[in-house]
This record gives sequence, structure tokens and C-alpha cells, in this order.
Amino acid sequence: MVRGNSTLVTEFVLLGLTDRPELQPILFVLFLGVYLATLLGNLGLILMIRLDSRLHTPMYFFLTNLAFVDLCYSSNATPQMLSNFLSEKKTITFAGCFTQCYIFIALLLTEFYMLAAMAYDRYVAICNPLRYSTKMSRHVCICLATFPYVYGFSDGLLQAILTFRLSFCRSNVINHFYCADPPLIKLSCSDTYVKEHAMLISAGFNLSNSLSIILVSYTFIIAAILRIKSAEGRHKAFSTCGSHMMAVTLFYGTLFCMYVRPPTDKTVEESKIIAVFYTFVSPLLNPLIYSLRNKDVKRALKNVLRRNTVTKMELPPVSSKS
Repeated sequence: MVRGNSTLVTEFVLLGLTDRPELQPILFVLFLGVYLATLLGNLGLILMIRLDSRLHTPMYFFLTNLAFVDLCYSSNATPQMLSNFLSEKKTITFAGCFTQCYIFIALLLTEFYMLAAMAYDRYVAICNPLRYSTKMSRHVCICLATFPYVYGFSDGLLQAILTFRLSFCRSNVINHFYCADPPLIKLSCSDTYVKEHAMLISAGFNLSNSLSIILVSYTFIIAAILRIKSAEGRHKAFSTCGSHMMAVTLFYGTLFCMYVRPPTDKTVEESKIIAVFYTFVSPLLNPLIYSLRNKDVKRALKNVLRRNTVTKMELPPVSSKS
């Protein structure tokens, strides 16, 4: 819908993943299943870590925060997206679009530095095991986990304000399934120079900064592991980092080409496909990666299931009164 230059946009229309109506019900069922599995996986992981006292360590403290971020990340746009699959009116208010855009950027940046904090934790555990309890005290862990939230939501607010200070008077149709920066910039009828460069600087800085922390940490980790003489010791050390390395590869691999280039019609189309991976696939797979590759988590899951089974068996039968 094209509007005159005198009329400002008060709501947006989300085109979604496809404009083919016959695919909408199929996509609704598919993404509903993915979303429910994501909720179950991340909530289950958080509860399992909370219930098992042996998992009350810095590594699982950060994993709890990562699962919480993934849970929020997936929940930010999915309900609106599912509603739009079954609705002819695929609109979102200006305020709703701002909130969605802000939360997405904030959680994205939070996950950057949460993964970096987890890499630092593994570095201390493997390279300085004797000083691990001192260096990763409760106070340090809380500070390392708090910083990603504070920084992410601060920078995210700045980026969202820069986006929504633009004038939207050409069209209100967003070529995406959520309110993302690149397609919103394409809709603006004002000068986007400041916003585009602010987005590129923020994306480039945060991607390179967080990834540098991870790469430096793993450089020292790999060097320390290679100095271990026994094959069993090297395997055990690698196994504590394998899940995190897979999560980092999955998350960063889908983001490098998302925000580090100016938005064009082609990149906006490509960004929808990329966004599916880091919005749905990564939050879905992270609990599986950490559960299936981690002996402690698998042991905790077995204990929880065994405890529930024993509790059910010990419950006295309900006597019926005549």
C-alpha cells in the first residue's frame, strides 16, 4: 500500500515467508511444532539444571542463561508469525514493530556475549583448573552473565531508536516475517545514511569483538589440550568444549552475511532465509547439542526420569468408597 508523502505510517504489514495461500497452513503446523519443541527443550534444560545440584556450576549457570535467551528470542516473533499464517490481515502496530525490532537486536547482542562468556569459562577451566573456583566465583559469574544483558539491551535500544526515527511514508509493507532492520530501512523515505552506518558499525564491532574473545579463548584451550600427554585426558578436555563449539558455529555461521552489508532487494530476500536459521533452528538445536553431547546433562535427565518413575510407583492406590 503506497501512501502520500503527507501521511505517515502507523502500522505495518508483514509479508511473511511466502505469499502463496496454499502453503500457509502447512507452514503454520511446521513452525508451531518447531516452536513447541524449542519451548520444551529450553525450558526442560533450565529446569533440569535447577533441579540437579551437581549441575550448579559456572558452566551450567551460563548454559541456563543461554537457554533463557534462546527461549525469549524464539518467542519474540513466533506468536505473531503463527497468527499471520492463519490471518488475512497480517498487520502489526508501529509500537509493536518497534518492540519486536528492539527485542530482536537486544537478544542477538546478548547471545553474542553470552557465548563469549561461556568460552572464557571453558578457557579458565582447562588452562587454569587449580584457580578455577577462585577465578569463576559466584560474583564473577553473575557479572559475566549480567554484562551481555545490559550491553545488549542498551545497544539494541539505540539501534531501534535510530531505525524508528526514520520517516516511513512510502509503503507500510515489510518484506519479512518480523520487524527487521534491513527491510525497514528500505521502506524509509528519509536519509538512512546514519542508520545504515550505525548498523554496520554495531554489527561489525559486536561480531568481531565477541568472536575474537571466543577464538582467543579456544586458541589457548587447544594449546593446553595438545600439551596433555594422555589421549583420554585430551578427549575429556575436548568433550567439555565440543557442545559450545557446535553452538558457536551454528549461531555465527548464519549471521555473518545478515547485518554486515547494506540492505538491497536481494539481501532482504536472503535475510529472511538466514533469519529462519537463527530464529528457529539455533534455539531448537542448542538444547539438543548440549544434552546429547554432555554426559552430565544426560545423567541428570536419567536421574530426573528415574525419580519421577519411582515417585509414581510409590504413590498409594486411591481407594474407592462405596
